[in-house]
Amino acid sequence: MSGDRPKDSAEGSSRSGGDHQQQQLIPQPAPLSRYESQKRRDWNTFGQYLKNQRPPVSLSQCNCNHVLDFLRYLDQFGKTKVHLHGCVFFGQPDPPAPCTCPLRQAWGSLDALIGRLRAAYEEHGGSPETNPFGNGAIRVFLREVRECQAKARGIPYKKKKKKKNQIKPREDAKPSMQPA
Repeated sequence: MSGDRPKDSAEGSSRSGGDHQQQQLIPQPAPLSRYESQKRRDWNTFGQYLKNQRPPVSLSQCNCNHVLDFLRYLDQFGKTKVHLHGCVFFGQPDPPAPCTCPLRQAWGSLDALIGRLRAAYEEHGGSPETNPFGNGAIRVFLREVRECQAKARGIPYKKKKKKKNQIKPREDAKPSMQPA
């Protein structure tokens, strides 16, 4: 009979119920936004890239040349067709047939990546003055990529003009008749 044998300590109790109560006491961090998740992933990828260098590069030794090399390394994983000067489709926005030109990282993707890495660098204790992602050489590189890709596609990149908040008088408003 079941009353003669000693009860196992787990028998008749729910272990998961006790664990569940403990988990409720520990506050769970809010889920990261899409931007924060991407920034963390980008930061980890860049850190891994530095570790894989021969010899490995520490973050304190990292400079804009390492960042430029990282951007060039990422080009091999791009999905944007960038026509070469010798290609018959160079300068055509919608080529009618496939070609052998390379796939590259799109300028907008690289620009957004640098923005996230620049923010992550400072969040991890780096100072804005020494931030390799904010270096002028990076801006020049991005500008050259943008111009090259725009020419290859035949679509000039036009900088958006900032809108001025000017208050214009309404045309249907009556002029005031007050003496000056």
